[in-house]
Amino acid sequence: MNHLKVKEIFVPPEETEVLVSVNNVSKKFCRDLKQSLLYGVQDIGTELIGGDRKSNTLRPKEFWALKDINFQLRRGEALGLVGSNGAGKSTLLRLISGLIKPDTGSVMVRGRVAPLIALGAGFNPILTGRENIYANMSILGLSKKEIENRIQDTIDFAGIADALDAPVQTYSSGMAARLGFACAVYIEPDILLIDEVLAVGDINFRLKCYQRLAKLREQGTAFILVSHNPHVVLNVCEFSIYLAKGNLIKAGTTEEVIHKYEEDISFGETETPTGVMHLPAKQKSESLGVDIVSLCFKDELGNLLAAPFCGEAAYLCVECKADKKIDHANLGVLITALSGQYERVLYISSTSDNEPLKILPGKVEIQMQMPYCCLLPGVYSAKIYIKEGVCSFDIVESFRFAVKYSKIISQSLFYQPRKWKVISQDI
Repeated sequence: MNHLKVKEIFVPPEETEVLVSVNNVSKKFCRDLKQSLLYGVQDIGTELIGGDRKSNTLRPKEFWALKDINFQLRRGEALGLVGSNGAGKSTLLRLISGLIKPDTGSVMVRGRVAPLIALGAGFNPILTGRENIYANMSILGLSKKEIENRIQDTIDFAGIADALDAPVQTYSSGMAARLGFACAVYIEPDILLIDEVLAVGDINFRLKCYQRLAKLREQGTAFILVSHNPHVVLNVCEFSIYLAKGNLIKAGTTEEVIHKYEEDISFGETETPTGVMHLPAKQKSESLGVDIVSLCFKDELGNLLAAPFCGEAAYLCVECKADKKIDHANLGVLITALSGQYERVLYISSTSDNEPLKILPGKVEIQMQMPYCCLLPGVYSAKIYIKEGVCSFDIVESFRFAVKYSKIISQSLFYQPRKWKVISQDI
């Protein structure tokens, strides 16, 4: 049985009561609509006569969206929830919010819950933004007096005062999302369920969101955060859960969980790469003068590295076969993170470093020597090209590699090489 009990972080131990307890929870769905309706009628009939629904077994065309999930969440804690599409993350949030019930196990929730699952989804399009604030906050448990005390802060946070008295159907999707987020965070809930909603709005609004969430957490609000961007989870959550096809794959510190998740989504069923990529030989008619033969990482002594280590020396070695002399070759390396939003992480070229490379005919090895590998642990893809001026000789679209860690990197977004020193000063 997988079990994650998140430790106390912000508030004193005597006040850190369990707000969410998920015990052996499983949930199944049916892939066929007609069959699902039939099963629903059968289940209602079985319950009416006091029979056994056999919720722990699958019927034809059913599948487990979640299977035997266990964890606890205490006041003031932030728990990350990662996994590919269809892993069961949103299903778990809906179970905790009470929108659906588990087939087996139990979900115990203590306190007011604000589900940020689909911002603005509950708004009435013909009502104004102001009217929807009252309706939305009332549904989330606030009295009229409480709403009136918070409505101005909500309006200021959403930043849509000019359109507040216009029907919501005239809002853009971004405006509706901003208003939905503002309503949810200003009810000051005990538990926030956040499902991929921190990307709404511009950068200034996202900054306001993070600041507001940090303040709520200091006041004791607990979070469960779903995001496909590992950097967001690393920034917010100390502990995380990794789901795949409804099963709990790994639970623990966010750094360990994200590392496992990135490895799985990048390499799947294949073996971990050996750190070497050999390119097939080209026909003479296909060659443009310089061909990339192989790619690998080496250490300072020239030994092959299956994966470079964060914070340690690593040389990216590009072996080439040249048929002619090149006086000003340019080697470019574009590195992309394979998890999250597939964002560009690093772009380096010898020309931008004012280091023109001279290549003589024959086999040569071009090294990009990194005294410190500053890439965080994870999996990456490098696009590597070699050219001179506008003339491109060869290109490798994807050289996949992993970066490992031999020390604690903490919850950083970048590894900074450093030295420590104490300087005595006379008083």
